[in-house]
Amino acid sequence: MSAVREAFERARSEGRRALIPYLTAGYPSPERFLDYALGLAEEADLFEVGLPFSDPLGDGPVIQRASERALAQGVRTKKVLELVERLSHKTDVPLLLMTYINPVLAYGKERFFRDFAEAGIKGVVLPDLPPDEDPEVARAAGEAELATVFLLAPTSTDRRIEVVTGYTTGFVYAVSVTGVTGARDRLPEEIGALVRRVKAKTELPVAIGFGISGEATARQAVEAGADGVVVGSALIRAIEAGEDPREVLRAVRRGATL
Repeated sequence: MSAVREAFERARSEGRRALIPYLTAGYPSPERFLDYALGLAEEADLFEVGLPFSDPLGDGPVIQRASERALAQGVRTKKVLELVERLSHKTDVPLLLMTYINPVLAYGKERFFRDFAEAGIKGVVLPDLPPDEDPEVARAAGEAELATVFLLAPTSTDRRIEVVTGYTTGFVYAVSVTGVTGARDRLPEEIGALVRRVKAKTELPVAIGFGISGEATARQAVEAGADGVVVGSALIRAIEAGEDPREVLRAVRRGATL
């Protein structure tokens, strides 16, 4: 079993859902990113590192601003590799890389996944790639021994769920809305139906993201049947406000306890 799947099993054995915080690599600066990431990793089961990208179609304004600031400081793929390697040497929490497909193809997919695996990444989240559009990407990730994570939305058909889960080896990322990332006060009611439909097709863990902001939304995710919760925008918003993002994650933990 991969380190990613083991993290879900461990969380469940402890009576809670897996906590997956997200930060954009290099935000608010490379060194401060490492400080924040290490603090959040202490509270987490998995940790998601976002590779800054100039056209993050799936991200709302908070994460877009974080990417823009990181890019303005010269944070590119090589720098993210360095940050991931430094982070992996200081935490045992499995690290995930969230990246749009353009940087993967520009770098060379085999080399990209190999280099990030060597740096300490255990799985890769690919939000803008329908996996059946380029099966070689999932194959290259698998050859680098990286777990793959693909997204499904409330609009996904049962047939689409079958296709996407066939390429997924880590967990299914259930998008709570047909829109972009961002903290919300409440998750849409249809997310529960999506989780049930996914679980009818696969035994993979299902994590809900896009809207987890605190205890209440995390509790909604639990009630919807999620095995884990992803929180990103709420953490970055806390950093923007000069607050401690760990307090946000602790609130999510309270809601994610069974």
